[in-house]
Amino acid sequence: MSQGKGPGTRDRTKPRTKAAARKAVKKAPLRQGFGPGSCQVSFTAEEDHRGERLDRYLAGEIPDYSRSQIQRLIESGHVGHSRYSAAKSNSDIRQGDVITVALPEPIASAAQAEDLPIEILYDDLDIVVINKPAGMVVHPAAGNPTGTLVNALLHHVKNLSGIGGEIRPGIVHRLDKGTSGVMVVAKNDEAHRELTRQFHDREVEKEYVALAWGLVQQRKRINARIGRDPNNRIKMSTRASRSRSAITRVTWSRDLQGVTLLRVAIQTGRTHQIRVHLSAIGHPIVGDALYGGVHRRVPHPLKAVTRLARPFLHAERLVITHPRTGERMEFMAPIPADLEAIAYELAPPEIRETVFARVSIAEETHHDLDDDEDDE
Repeated sequence: MSQGKGPGTRDRTKPRTKAAARKAVKKAPLRQGFGPGSCQVSFTAEEDHRGERLDRYLAGEIPDYSRSQIQRLIESGHVGHSRYSAAKSNSDIRQGDVITVALPEPIASAAQAEDLPIEILYDDLDIVVINKPAGMVVHPAAGNPTGTLVNALLHHVKNLSGIGGEIRPGIVHRLDKGTSGVMVVAKNDEAHRELTRQFHDREVEKEYVALAWGLVQQRKRINARIGRDPNNRIKMSTRASRSRSAITRVTWSRDLQGVTLLRVAIQTGRTHQIRVHLSAIGHPIVGDALYGGVHRRVPHPLKAVTRLARPFLHAERLVITHPRTGERMEFMAPIPADLEAIAYELAPPEIRETVFARVSIAEETHHDLDDDEDDE
């Protein structure tokens, strides 16, 4: 008769210490066979990732791979986990876990190049910076096989190297479909790895322009963890049981009597982060139907917002370190015409032409009422 494991029995398939964990990875080497173009990458899990599934964790760490692609790599033995001799998609993550992935050599992209209009803000041998239009999805998917940013970049950007297992632009961060603004894309593997590291290590500066319901004070700081909403899988929530740290900071605000024009900086890059955080403190983004930003009844002075066909959210500023030269570079995407027109109509005549201009130091001091306030 086989004996079951009692409560005091240690699972001997799992290493006892971190040192043993490192040895376990060596004992269970990754399968090779991807060819000379393949490469190996490794990640060390932080406390924020505790309890996540392995496939979810890697999908977040390697943004150019879908979760189904990650699962195939795990099933084929090309992912090593420091606490498991044979990793599975649902293997759990703990702080300090070392995850190693053998990425395949590039293959031809399944996505087709399409001559779609995109505004290129900067282009060199390593990176391309674009101003993504609202309404454009970043990656091809089941519901959006064409018309995406990747399709457009395959047409406009030549001589791409292999990134993320395919010869295609290296997406290192994303913007929601309804969000416009500045994005950086890697053009080769070295740039992709370095930019991914900068985003992971929070070395990138990201600032957005938003319009929110109600009065939002300048210098507001929102520190609330974000995870998948347990009741609606397409939404994120600050009340999820499994969540990751997220910090959003209001760097500038202008009261437009019923709504507030904001500039918002994010130190983390969680899915829907700004939309979730502003909604959580009772100030959803105007036009954001998913998070309570669309009102049936709008006061006459605010009627202009009813013309919005998307959330009033634009990625205005991005600062990165160039992956080859080490130069600190700032990129700005101009406010789109649809959002600019709404803001001009809402603004009093005396400030209409300067509605997006940053306020003076004196005004900043006057409105700086809750400098270090956190909302959980």
